[in-house]
Amino acid sequence: MPSYDENDIVEVKKREQRKKKLSRFIIFVLVVGVALGLYFTKDMWLKKMRGIGRQYSTIINSGTLAEGNFPIEITGEYSYQLKQTQDKLILLSDIHIFFYNTDGTLMRRRQHAYTNAVLQADNGKALIYENGGDDLCIEDEEDIIYEKNFENNIMFARISPEGYSAVVTTSNNYDCEVFIYDKKGNVIYERKCMERVNDISFTGQSSGCVISYIKAENGSLVTSVQQINFTESAEIWTSAGLNTAGLDVYGYDDGAFVVGFDACGYINGNGQISSYYRYDGDIAGGASIGGKSAVIINNDDRRKYVMVLFSGNDTESLVIDLGQEAVDVAVYDGLAYVMCKEEIRAYDFSGEVRSKAGISDVYSGFVRSSDYIFLKGYNRIDRIDYES
Repeated sequence: MPSYDENDIVEVKKREQRKKKLSRFIIFVLVVGVALGLYFTKDMWLKKMRGIGRQYSTIINSGTLAEGNFPIEITGEYSYQLKQTQDKLILLSDIHIFFYNTDGTLMRRRQHAYTNAVLQADNGKALIYENGGDDLCIEDEEDIIYEKNFENNIMFARISPEGYSAVVTTSNNYDCEVFIYDKKGNVIYERKCMERVNDISFTGQSSGCVISYIKAENGSLVTSVQQINFTESAEIWTSAGLNTAGLDVYGYDDGAFVVGFDACGYINGNGQISSYYRYDGDIAGGASIGGKSAVIINNDDRRKYVMVLFSGNDTESLVIDLGQEAVDVAVYDGLAYVMCKEEIRAYDFSGEVRSKAGISDVYSGFVRSSDYIFLKGYNRIDRIDYES
């Protein structure tokens, strides 16, 4: 049997204590490391964790029409266009432009002289141009900010969230010309195009844009998209032709979404076609923000009315059976809003109904603000409270 003197026993105890302290120190370092790792990567996992264990219930909004300044009556005007931006309603008729706040209070009204006037709005401002004419102006609820007159006819114009504007005109020597202006009306970029431009969408906080072109390939109309940076003369990339006649293009950080006449699809950040969806029916509307997209399709022959949702360029399409004719669609604050004949619904991009409200009259469309939905009637605008 081995024997130990007193010094051996003391040394053994010291070694055991050192091992315990070292183990506690290693555990402490590991815990701190994991905590720091979770903190610095919280943007990657926190959003995913928030939905775990949480059941969403569908919010039923009353759909009660607001009173007071509503409805906004539209009298003596043959047609109108309605936009919402920064808690303002902007209404353009054949003769006048009106600025209202969301309570329906009239802030400004003026008569315009445009024939075939078209309204675009963002950044709290209205862009008005004469379709097929040569005049354009940018204004807000206080005054006209600037006006432009062009040598050639305006095909269309767009305004960005930062207040920049894009104008596409006809040309004597090219198919069309593109002019980009900053928020003060100074030209910062020009482009002469050999093919017909059908839409433009600003990207990168108005540092660039995507441009969609319609052209013929093998006897069919296709839509090609280019990524442009306003500090460079050459395009960043040009996509292959998407097999549809494009109606609208929506740019975002990772590429573009094209809504076409009979199909839609994504172009990724390398200029490659990353998805394609052909409609089973007639398109009734499309919308996209930040890569999240929705289109509504009506097939009256088959009594089939659907909304198709896309979460991004590398995701599968999600088809929602609406059960009744779709009228209008919008993407707002991460949800897809669809107006049907009898109600408005908001869906998340997993296909769950998050909220809805019944409507009791015939409307041609709607615009969404943070607290309200504004309903476009034949000769009036109604408002309902809407919580999503």
